[in-house]
Amino acid sequence: MHPNRQLITSFYEAFQRKNYLTMQACYADDATFTDEVFRNLDATQTRKMWEMLIRRGKDLTLTFSDVQANDTTGSATWVATYTFNQTKRPVVNRVMANFVFKNGKISQHTDRFDFYSWSRQALGLPGLLLGWTGYLRKKVQQSALKNLTEYMTK
Repeated sequence: MHPNRQLITSFYEAFQRKNYLTMQACYADDATFTDEVFRNLDATQTRKMWEMLIRRGKDLTLTFSDVQANDTTGSATWVATYTFNQTKRPVVNRVMANFVFKNGKISQHTDRFDFYSWSRQALGLPGLLLGWTGYLRKKVQQSALKNLTEYMTK
């Protein structure tokens, strides 16, 4: 198996075991992360984001598949099933992950998912009515960054 494919596999196996320390170790010191909610995080924020999500995601389960990688890039598909803490609503989120590698570590990690689908599940009626708008997306992003910042200062 290509070493970067093994790195992705190890990352998601650690995620399944809720082992955020192993996940954190997969990132380069100058890594970046972005998805539909958490935008343009640096390596420190990224590491803490996974820690926060795992510690707060009591019923989180995860599957992953389609892991591919070469010397510079990689990808995987993963599905997270959990209860969204703020609303106590069940969520099944299907994610496409893309990676860029440097020196055997993840240097860029981008997750893509259908925000409207996520918001309908996580937020209920507000997500159904406003999940397609930039307004709700921005509000969710601001709230997520605020939660992460507060988590990091504790």
